[in-house]
Amino acid sequence: MKPLLLALTLAATPGLADDLIFFHSPSRNINCLLASGDYPAARCDMGQMTPSFTNRPTDCDLDWGQAFEITPGPRKGHLLCYGDTVVDMHSLELGYGASVTLGDLTCTSQKTGMTCTNTQGHGFTLAKVRQTLF
Repeated sequence: MKPLLLALTLAATPGLADDLIFFHSPSRNINCLLASGDYPAARCDMGQMTPSFTNRPTDCDLDWGQAFEITPGPRKGHLLCYGDTVVDMHSLELGYGASVTLGDLTCTSQKTGMTCTNTQGHGFTLAKVRQTLF
């Protein structure tokens, strides 16, 4: 979702605010969103990076390669084909060594990068030099 649209959605649906957590790494190179409700997910967008994945899907006509997602359940972390961002200039800074959890999803900030996982052990780890899906 684009930030402006999100702000309008939050104003129209007061309970939704408790279902979204925007945060970023101390370097601000990794920006994330944890969401619950109808579409529970952890998504992180990278700024500067050396891409670990370079084979763009042929059916993706939007941006690809810098947005990563994990949902609850058995699916591994994956890259998104996207036309929006989760960057929020007013998001919380998740300090190194800190974690945030919403539902079945947890993200942990470390000096070596950001790791987001679900309760089944799937997720992703993002760093400027390498991104890993598991």
